[in-house]
Amino acid sequence: MKKRVLSLLLCGCMAVSLLAGCGSKEAPAADTPAEEGTEAPAENGEDAEASEEDSADGSDMEYVKSKGTLVVGITDFEPMDYKDDSGEWIGFDADMAKAFAESLGVDVEFVEIDWDNKVLELDSKTIDCVWNGMTLTDEVKSAMECSNAYCNNAQIVIVPADKAEQYQDTDSLKDLNFAVEAGSAGEAEVTALGLSCTPVKAQSDALLEVASGTSDAAVIDSLMAAAMVGEGTGYADLTYTIQLNSEEYGVGFRKGSDLAAALNDFFLAGYTDGSIAACAETYNIQAALIDAELVEE
Repeated sequence: MKKRVLSLLLCGCMAVSLLAGCGSKEAPAADTPAEEGTEAPAENGEDAEASEEDSADGSDMEYVKSKGTLVVGITDFEPMDYKDDSGEWIGFDADMAKAFAESLGVDVEFVEIDWDNKVLELDSKTIDCVWNGMTLTDEVKSAMECSNAYCNNAQIVIVPADKAEQYQDTDSLKDLNFAVEAGSAGEAEVTALGLSCTPVKAQSDALLEVASGTSDAAVIDSLMAAAMVGEGTGYADLTYTIQLNSEEYGVGFRKGSDLAAALNDFFLAGYTDGSIAACAETYNIQAALIDAELVEE
């Protein structure tokens, strides 16, 4: 079976700068005791913490700018987020996140998360967004403030290449045990079909399960399969057969976050100046990009 190569990445950088003013309280004179029942002024560190909390209450963007870092929740997911030989996170989503952070005037930090806990990580402010080829399901959209969709995807079945002919429709899958990423769209598809599955931490782990023979099959994202499965990849003995659905990727922020709208503007600018398309070609997934006209809802 021929492997179809998809592609996309982003190099676009937009400069956005925001000047924030800080007020300071004047401390009472040293020889003047505070009136009884009057609270003493907070120390500088306490003021800074309060300022950060106030920013968070009023604007997620101001919260991120006040701490100077956009913390991005990811998993190891080529070609969206993965490490190069030097250990740096690269990929279409990783590069987009770097450029978006630069446009906000902040640094970017990537944190590997358990995908099943992504909403908890977001709401507890361990991370500021989930940017990792995330399928825009109804559950995701109800729990997060999501960007517009930017990329097409599908959930597909992965099996050993020498057994592919046996598994060409959903009826043929009923006796298989699947490895799936916990909390993923792949797990949802397998569960909906009533198939047996073993949840694992990441889609890359699901591939390893099939390659080692621990699981009969896996269900993963088509973009990941195109990059990691088949001839010329690390999983040359695996292939993909059935497409179970069609879906779209988006980025998730905390519910009510103003960063989602800012990212939508960033996407549109990237389509206009051609930077998104140019970077998409770097990762060979440009065919999965959603048409620019459909990005603005």
